[in-house]
Amino acid sequence: MSIRSNGEFIVPGQRASVHAFLTDPSRFAPLLPDFKSLEIEDEKSFVVKLRVGVSNIRGTALIRLELCDNQPPEKAVFKGSGKLPGGAAELTAQFDLEDTGSGTKVHWQGEAQIVGKIASIAGGLLEPLAKKNLQRLIDGLQSALSNAPTS
Repeated sequence: MSIRSNGEFIVPGQRASVHAFLTDPSRFAPLLPDFKSLEIEDEKSFVVKLRVGVSNIRGTALIRLELCDNQPPEKAVFKGSGKLPGGAAELTAQFDLEDTGSGTKVHWQGEAQIVGKIASIAGGLLEPLAKKNLQRLIDGLQSALSNAPTS
């Protein structure tokens, strides 16, 4: 099962500050819906633990992400994979940043490939839940970036 989404928002901070926030897992990972913990492996790789609950499948997801394309202050791309209760996922998240007269425009896109029992059992519930959680993350990012110091 493939789930894709994209959008954009504007925040008041300078592009370099926004990029620094988006590439610092200790700042953005706690904004992930159902966040449990973060383990930083090195300057590009980290593992997040998230609570997962779809239909009767519940547990913890372990997602390893890597900052695979980092072009400050213009672009950041994360790729990752992980184990979910009843399945696995491959993830990509990309942020492209553009200066505006009032701050920074963040163009974002994400894709998840989910396989296994969770995809077949959760069926039609998985995509709306994933999009709802993605919107919660984007709303959290936008709020955190809008309230961050503008240096």
